[in-house]
Amino acid sequence: MQIFYTPDINGMDYYFNEDESKHAIRVLRLNTGDPVHLVDGKGNLFEGVIEDPKPKKCKILVTNVIKEFEKRNYHLHIAISPLKNPDRFEWFLEKATEIGIDEITPILCERTEKKNLNHDRCNRIIESAMKQSLKAYHPVMHSLVKLEEFIGQSGHSIKMIASCEGDRKLIRNCYQPGQRATILVGPEGDFSENETTKAINSGFIPVTLGSSRLRTETAGVTVCHSISFLNL
Repeated sequence: MQIFYTPDINGMDYYFNEDESKHAIRVLRLNTGDPVHLVDGKGNLFEGVIEDPKPKKCKILVTNVIKEFEKRNYHLHIAISPLKNPDRFEWFLEKATEIGIDEITPILCERTEKKNLNHDRCNRIIESAMKQSLKAYHPVMHSLVKLEEFIGQSGHSIKMIASCEGDRKLIRNCYQPGQRATILVGPEGDFSENETTKAINSGFIPVTLGSSRLRTETAGVTVCHSISFLNL
């Protein structure tokens, strides 16, 4: 199944922009009558066919719409520190999208080394992972925010902090399938003791991801997979 991300789709006719048209016609060599699938990032999967294979403005005829395509029964929000090596953070974005995630918030912690992110590039990584893994929902990529601000405004969900120190629970012992979950993942070097204390005082439950010391991006993917597995 070839997926195209088309957030502006509206109606039964759609025109690819020039880049997508060239990719469809020149690279994939699609032609009149060939089937295509479009997603809008809001859960809709559009089935269609190539109606006019122009390499600069390819026209698609939508033949069917599948709403809430593979909608999950849970909601996952991971707040994670950016990494000094942007490739590793982008790897997390890619894999989390493939597994299934709803919201991602980059958080500035005391030990965060990288203080900025290319938000547009992050969304392009997410969109590419969506198409590769046949996802119809686009995870929300929030703006960078300080940890203290985030824990003070987190909404109604089971809240956890993945920590390397202190008394911690297993995720399966504090999370029930179908729940909304918000999970904090710290920077290289972990959260500071002060940050962990503030998070716990704000209702976050300290959890362990096992006996191994994981890199930040690995911890993020482990959290994502753990919640996905518990909801199978």
